[in-house]
Amino acid sequence: MQDFEKTVSFLRTWGPFQRRILFLLCLTAIPSGYNLLCVIFLLATPPHHCRIPAHSNLTPEWTQAIIPVQQVLGQPERSSCNRYELELVQNLSEHGIRPSLETLHNMSTPSSTPASFLWSLNQEGCKDGWTYSTEHYTSTIVTEFNLVCSDQWKQPLTSLVYILGGLCGCFVSGQISDRIGRKPVLFGGTALLTIFSIAVAFAPSWPVCVALFFMLGLGQITIYVTAFVMGSELLIGWARVMFSNLCLPLFYAGSTLLLPGTAYLVTNWRHLSLVLAIPGIACIPLWWAIPESPRWLVSNGHLREAERVLRSAAVQNRVEAPDIIFPSAIVEKAPSQESDSHSFFDLLRTKKIRNITILLWLIWFCVNASYFGLSFNMSSLNGNPFLNYCLLTIIELPAYFAGWLTARCLPRRLSLIVFNLLGALALLLIQITLHSKPMVALSLVLVGRFGVLATIGVLYTITSEMSPTVIRNTMLSSCATFSRVGFSVSPYLLQLAVLSEFLPWIIVGGLSLLSVVLCLFLPETFRQPMPDTIQQLTYTARFRWPWLSTPPPKDDEKLSKNQTTTSEIICTAYL
Repeated sequence: MQDFEKTVSFLRTWGPFQRRILFLLCLTAIPSGYNLLCVIFLLATPPHHCRIPAHSNLTPEWTQAIIPVQQVLGQPERSSCNRYELELVQNLSEHGIRPSLETLHNMSTPSSTPASFLWSLNQEGCKDGWTYSTEHYTSTIVTEFNLVCSDQWKQPLTSLVYILGGLCGCFVSGQISDRIGRKPVLFGGTALLTIFSIAVAFAPSWPVCVALFFMLGLGQITIYVTAFVMGSELLIGWARVMFSNLCLPLFYAGSTLLLPGTAYLVTNWRHLSLVLAIPGIACIPLWWAIPESPRWLVSNGHLREAERVLRSAAVQNRVEAPDIIFPSAIVEKAPSQESDSHSFFDLLRTKKIRNITILLWLIWFCVNASYFGLSFNMSSLNGNPFLNYCLLTIIELPAYFAGWLTARCLPRRLSLIVFNLLGALALLLIQITLHSKPMVALSLVLVGRFGVLATIGVLYTITSEMSPTVIRNTMLSSCATFSRVGFSVSPYLLQLAVLSEFLPWIIVGGLSLLSVVLCLFLPETFRQPMPDTIQQLTYTARFRWPWLSTPPPKDDEKLSKNQTTTSEIICTAYL
């Protein structure tokens, strides 16, 4: 196992096999990105007010005046959950009294009203349902099942259940992937996402929707994490860097950018849910085109299958494979490795890996809470929600490109800290310009999102490079689980605006600052080969200044020029 990268160096870094694998794995991430924030549109709450039944026989003036006007953040808005008593207004309308500010004011004083039946200005709830704005949505889950006013709590709960489904999927899928393989988990997650996206479209009630959203969340992030791990293990050298930091994130971001355009054209939530299943169906043929990770196969003792994959790759790259791909030393080690059973608890078993694991969990939580907090808090920004969503998604493209550039030549910790600090400062400055200068506030949101997204890109890379092959998917999935915990907190950040409209932004920026401090304790993985076993893990979590990185290996530790290893190719690509 220690010589795996040297063993597969005959394939070279780039060729038809690598190009095909890179492109196909990027395609598998599209269903995940397309469905990532589907709850924003499926569970959207349009402007609404109490419905006035047609048999009420109110004059047009009273039909408008029956809805009270309230002051919200200094602006007058029609009440969403109350109306003046219908019977009272009907009596006023029948007696020919026309609504005016003076009339509505006098209605609260019985002695000044022109008729004895005007005893008070009472309000009542929406007994006849609600009328919803159709400016942006024909129907959503909220409008169909009336998840407003007294049932308003059901809307964020549904989002939370979707997020918890992703949390459970991350926790379970990583261990399953390290046990049975990357490929079954990748396509199993795609199948879950597709099947239950179709099922949501036929949900007859809100409780059924909640259950289906949980199942929908199981497959969403599982797809991306597993595709990332497969690419990290199938590709070597600069091809691995380009896939992990640029190509896969760009495909993922591009698929998320398709969602607002689709929601703009497909305004019925049931139809939208069916459309969201299309990318998953299109990925079915890829099962026969993407091989299992040979690195995982060797780690689990499946040497014959690994050799078959590598010989097929050699044919595609038009290079000659050695007669014996795996030396006898590896063959002898394989049975014992196959018998080893690795689980989630291996991440905490020894002090060295436990310190790294806990640091990564905290950083993933903070960074992703900031990321999704930005996504959910975009409703507080001025302007068209579809345009705001598009802008927040488009900024992902330069963010991932910046992450790729830094992965080529800069230490991981320094990149993490710089991008994280940029995002934190932008988010903390938003509160100064949120209402006074809307365009400046939107610009700061975009800068904050750029910093957070670039941080996430580097975070995936450093987590993968720290993790041994035998538990790499478990490590990444456990980190993604904590990112889902941050995701689950995000919908409730917006609710804190009741206490202070700036509080959500302060919390999001504060979490980014906390992750900056935590990054100071991460070990550096720049110019270091990826470990295959837990015993090969040599990193130590300790405080170091961000500009201090691990020095490159000494000349006497390198192989001869005739035996260039993958780790040397990676180092060359970074320089």
